[in-house]
Amino acid sequence: MTEILIIEDEPGLAAALSMVATRLGHTPSTTASATLGLERIADAVPGLVILDIGLPDMNGLEALDEIRSIEPTLPVLVITAHGNLQNAVDAKRRGASAYLVKPLDLDALEATIGDLLRIETTDPRITGESAGANTGDVPFLVGSSASMQPAFAAIAHACSSDIAILITGPTGIGKSLAARVIHDQSARSAGPFITVACASLPESLLEAELFGHEKGAFTGALERREGHLERAHGGTLFLDEIGEIPQQVQVKLLRFLDERTLTRLGGRQDVTVDVRVVAATNQNLDEAVESGAFREDLLYRLRVLEVRLPALADRISDLPSLCNHMLANLAKENELRLSSEALEALRSHDWPGNVRELRNVLEHATTVCSGTMILRSHLPEHLRKPRTSLGANGASDLDSALRMWLDERLASGADYQTLHDELEKRLLAELLPRFEGKPTLLARALGMNRSTLRKKLQDRPTES
Repeated sequence: MTEILIIEDEPGLAAALSMVATRLGHTPSTTASATLGLERIADAVPGLVILDIGLPDMNGLEALDEIRSIEPTLPVLVITAHGNLQNAVDAKRRGASAYLVKPLDLDALEATIGDLLRIETTDPRITGESAGANTGDVPFLVGSSASMQPAFAAIAHACSSDIAILITGPTGIGKSLAARVIHDQSARSAGPFITVACASLPESLLEAELFGHEKGAFTGALERREGHLERAHGGTLFLDEIGEIPQQVQVKLLRFLDERTLTRLGGRQDVTVDVRVVAATNQNLDEAVESGAFREDLLYRLRVLEVRLPALADRISDLPSLCNHMLANLAKENELRLSSEALEALRSHDWPGNVRELRNVLEHATTVCSGTMILRSHLPEHLRKPRTSLGANGASDLDSALRMWLDERLASGADYQTLHDELEKRLLAELLPRFEGKPTLLARALGMNRSTLRKKLQDRPTES
């Protein structure tokens, strides 16, 4: 049996974590402050520490630094109710062995504890942290919704490694920004960051741009030229829209990833290049492999770690913070704010163009707004009309509203039973007027006991 020290100031969560530890066959001990936790670790090092970031006496990340000074190899699982990219990257940089966001998924929690107690004990601190890594503020992807947490965790892992990364997600969601964050927070941050838009170049030119060419390699090649792979030596090459590269270039790129050497067009000499490759796509590359459009072996080499970015429609609760961040950059001289009506109009939109579309909408609004408050009338015409009914898009509108509500409630720490009860009360409250406001008639229609129904209707949720 392994001792698991739980440093958590919420009694209910601490008790729940203790139950999980016991069920897994381990011995839990708890403390509600970082100071007491550090004292216990100094007295007797446990097998695992579960550490909350939000503690009453000390920030959990600062406590993590203290833990690492006491015992560098001790596995530490960091948990937080405020998941954002800054927290994830900081936790990883300071030596967190794993990172989870509240409300905790039970399966993920148990699997993580099992993994941490099975791994060989090695120093989890980031290699290269003191060798040129950028220690400034993360140019972060804004938001803290539940759907962004897996992406934040994956980006944090990517920042602490030197492996190939594949960033996936729909167009306009911020894949290039994620790539830049990974480079800036990696040990290669002092090196170049070179971007190649694969879809914008024809096949013949793309090959020459990537691998370079010798003088006379083709018509117009008047001198030797280094390709982008060589230009990115010591840094990161970002291949945007990687699904668009042709088969011939795929073969040469695979060879480079395997051997780290390339041959310029028209050349005979192998050139060794030290570069990290980060690729991005909005395509389903597994389907492209099945159709023969993309090499399976190349996909494996590019997707050592995948960062999946969700669509804006799946993270609507992040909309206010995204808008505030963009407005601060778009209107640096004036402090612009969104009216509640304008924000509601933005919440109701489907956002097929994702974050890029949102920026375009706000650029339009800042252009036509002459004051400090952006009104609904300042938005593009297709966003001005409020939706009064579900209409033909009823299902998608309902799904969008439900996702937004879930993001907000999960961020506040609601568990499954609370979510279930709130939804049921709202449903029953909406049904009651359709049965003359009489619980007896509604209970009969639902096949429910009248007393049970009355009890469920007692505490109706307040509007927010």
